[in-house]
Amino acid sequence: MKKLPTIRRGLFFEEFEIGHVFTTPARTITEADIVAFAGISGDYNLIHTDSTYAKTTTFGQRVAHGLLSLSVVSGLAVRSGFMEGTVLAFREVNKWKFSLPVFIGDTIHAQIEVVETKSLPRLGGGAVNLLFRVKNQDDQTVMRGIFNLLIQSENDGEQNS
Repeated sequence: MKKLPTIRRGLFFEEFEIGHVFTTPARTITEADIVAFAGISGDYNLIHTDSTYAKTTTFGQRVAHGLLSLSVVSGLAVRSGFMEGTVLAFREVNKWKFSLPVFIGDTIHAQIEVVETKSLPRLGGGAVNLLFRVKNQDDQTVMRGIFNLLIQSENDGEQNS
């Protein structure tokens, strides 16, 4: 069977410039998201899953799991296209801070800024640190932190074609 070429629309490592900002599409967090995430993760904390209990808390309603929101933002970054076909690995999350709750019905997106790059030729590319500022529909920052990704080098891509 003939191998089809990988379709690349993402940027190669050499194309990432410090200060460049990407904006992701947005996505609304739903009750179904929270229920599914609780089932997958096993995190049935009452603040996420019990509306009666959640009404008695500081927030007055159910709060989306922080890691659910983080996962959604990761997917939104992929949907943005800037790493499609060129990301080699998700390496780490650093200094992640959850500043405000995300509620059912909130719509989140991220502004992603390139803050550091480091060539790693032995790995076929380079490390790119991306500062995520996650905003809700009211333009409030609900969380922020840094993703470290390994992005393919343009030269490595030519050798593997």
